[in-house]
Amino acid sequence: MKKITLLLAVIFSTFSFAQTISSKIEEVNTAQYDLLKKVNEYYPDITLNKSITNFYADGKIIDSQQEFNLKGTKFSSYKLGIEPDNKKLLFEYVSPETGKVYGDVSVFKGNVLRTTFNEQKNEIEVSLNGKAVYSKKL
Repeated sequence: MKKITLLLAVIFSTFSFAQTISSKIEEVNTAQYDLLKKVNEYYPDITLNKSITNFYADGKIIDSQQEFNLKGTKFSSYKLGIEPDNKKLLFEYVSPETGKVYGDVSVFKGNVLRTTFNEQKNEIEVSLNGKAVYSKKL
């Protein structure tokens, strides 16, 4: 009896925490575009695009991803994600020239801070407003 009661408790608590997750390809909203524009101003390798896939949980954006048509570009992979608060984005791209490069860009008090990890160069770089402030080979 205790096992059945415990099993029912687990099942019903799982249902109460279930969320409806959906995604939609949409035009970027104003806050997302402002973030992309500010980041692109200092870091032009972060592409400015007006189309985005927003992921929703119960009607609220929980993640945003941009996908790109890579035909005719130097990239074999290019991914860009925007955090729900529109203050940080994550990027990852792969090209024959640079290898895999990934990191994040945050806006903090009007400044744009970027952390980049380059696997081919085995290097970490931190930049502020487009200027390198720290670089280290591993």
